[in-house]
Parts: sequence; structure tokens; C-alpha cells
Amino acid sequence: MLPNSELMHYWETVEQPIKGDQSTPNSSVGRIFYQAEPIQIQGRTEGVFIVAYTEAEEWEEVAEAMKIVISVMLIILLFASLLAWVISGRILRSLRLMSATARNISESDLSQRIHVTGSGEMAEVAKTFNEMMDRLQSAFVSQRNFINDAGHELRTPITIIQGHLELMGDDPDEQQEVLALVRDELKRIKRFVSDLLLLAKAEQPDFLRPEPVELDLLTEELFAKARVLTQCDCQLESVAIGYVYLDRQRLTQAVMNLVENAAQHTPDDGLIVLGSAIENQVIRFWVRDTGEGIATYEQTRIFERFARAKNNYRRSEGAGLGLAIVQAIVTACGGYIELESQLGQGSMFTLLLPLQSNSIDTFLNRPLPRSKHG
Repeated sequence: MLPNSELMHYWETVEQPIKGDQSTPNSSVGRIFYQAEPIQIQGRTEGVFIVAYTEAEEWEEVAEAMKIVISVMLIILLFASLLAWVISGRILRSLRLMSATARNISESDLSQRIHVTGSGEMAEVAKTFNEMMDRLQSAFVSQRNFINDAGHELRTPITIIQGHLELMGDDPDEQQEVLALVRDELKRIKRFVSDLLLLAKAEQPDFLRPEPVELDLLTEELFAKARVLTQCDCQLESVAIGYVYLDRQRLTQAVMNLVENAAQHTPDDGLIVLGSAIENQVIRFWVRDTGEGIATYEQTRIFERFARAKNNYRRSEGAGLGLAIVQAIVTACGGYIELESQLGQGSMFTLLLPLQSNSIDTFLNRPLPRSKHG
């Protein structure tokens, strides 16, 4: 029963539907909201139907809803905290493992790797870390091998020079022989240092200086220079015709290195063939020989620095940088090298260079067999 007798007396006198609210002196009840509807029977008011509720009841419902919301939020927060704790634990465990692995890595031991489990983001990070370590280890191994090989190549001529100078007597003829040997060894050192500098410059943006080049004239020049470098019979079997943009000097250096390599592996009664062609927007220069060939397991290794084939027909005077220089030049041009070789039958090195979009003129391939002695 509502605790407001005056309001009750007021409702008893209601003859028309009415809706309103009324404050009460009881603070625990607050305001009363009501709607009164008279009940009339045969035109007479027999009673009043009243619907009323207090402000306190509304607040009780709100408070109950807030309790439910807060309880749900606390439960969600608890589960979220537990989930975050589990996930962060896994992440931190992986990070701690990475940190421990990184601390154990040294220049002398790059073999440490992180054990990869699962397929999540941290597994991907661990996999990427291991791949980085693989590349780093490979780079360190290459660096050590390079330093060892370079030191050996420099130490040998220096030892020869030192030994002959220490044993040189007063005889003028002997002195001239020693001086000639010293000059020869110094030439070897100079060429070796020049090759190393070229390989270092190959990755710089200004390494190439392309210019308009007439392919047929360039091919003829390459053939003429090749004839001087070898005692073998030389032939020119195909000449590309057209103007292209390329670095004449670098390309000449690459082809001459291939010719020198062919001459070292081909007997004097053998054959070395040069040619050029344009096929499918690709410029091709090739050097083919009838020499001893290259074993399959060596065909990739020979492009590495200081690499030499085991079955050398002649002793190479170089440091094993010739083919590495060829590959560096071709790579700088945006091309690649194809190698076809069989033991006892010879080898064919083909330089494939992309045709630049600013190249001009119509391109033709002109077969032109020509021997060294013709």
C-alpha cells in the first residue's frame, strides 16, 4: 500500500483519466508515478483503477541491471587477463629464447638457431630470425674464405719476390733475371688488386656507363681481340645487327674473360667460337670451345671468387676471379649467364642481356662463319 493518504483520497475523487507524479516525504520511496482510470458502470463511478510505481523501484531495477553488467564485465576482464597472461607468457618465452640465442651467437659460432613450433606469428618471427642467421652465417663464411684466399694470392707472389731478392747475388745477369721475375709478380699483384676493386665496384650504381653501340661492329671487335688471345682456331658464327645501349667496355671485359678462360681449357689444335644474336628482346653473346669441359658438380662453383676447375689444361695465371667478374658485369646489366658443358666435349658460355627500351634500329642476325686464319 502506498504511504501517502492524501494521494489516496485524491485518487478516490478522480472522475476522468489522469496521469501524473507526486513527491513523498519518505526519501526511501521518492516520487510516485501513477495513472488513474475511473471505473464507470451505467454512468456511475464505482471505483478507480490505479497503476502506480515509485522512483525507488526504478532505481532498484537500474541497480540490479548495473550489478549484472558489472559482474559480466568483471568475468570478461578476468578471462581476458588470464588469456593475456597465457599469450604474453608464450610471447615472452619466445623472446627470451631469441635473446638467449642472440647472446650465444659470436663470430666463431653462428650455428645457434631457434626451435620453431606451431604456426603463429611468433613462429614466423622465429623462422625469419633463423633465415637471417643462415644468411649471416653464409656471409661470414664467405668473408673468411675471401680473406683466406686473398691472403694466399697476395702471400705467394710476395714470398717469391722476397726469396729471390734474398738469394740474389752480384752477377748482373742473375740480377736482371730476378728483376724480370719481380716485375712479373708485381704485375700479378696489380691485376689481382684491380680485379678485386672491379668486383667491389660492381654493386655501385655508377658501375655501368651505357652508350649507343652498333652490335655488328662490337662483335667484330670482340672477335678481332679474341684472335690475339689464343693459339686456337677462332671462328665467328653469327653477328647481330642493330644499335643498342650498353656499356661497351664492361661487355668487352666480360667476353674477353670468357675467351681467356676458354683458351686455358682448350688445346692449341682446338676451336673457339664467338657469336652474337638478338632473340625475343634479349641480346646474346656466346663463347664456345672444344676444350676439356666442366664437370657438372663444378658448373655452379666456378662462378665463385677464387674458384678454379680441377682439370685445368694450362696453369692459370689469374687468381680465379675471371668468371666471378663476368657474372658481376652481367648481373649489373640485369642479365644472366647460361652454361652448357660436358667433360671431354667442351663448354659454351652465353651472356643474356635484356634489350633496353631506348634501343633503336631494326635487329637482324647475320650468320658469318669466319676463322682466325681466314
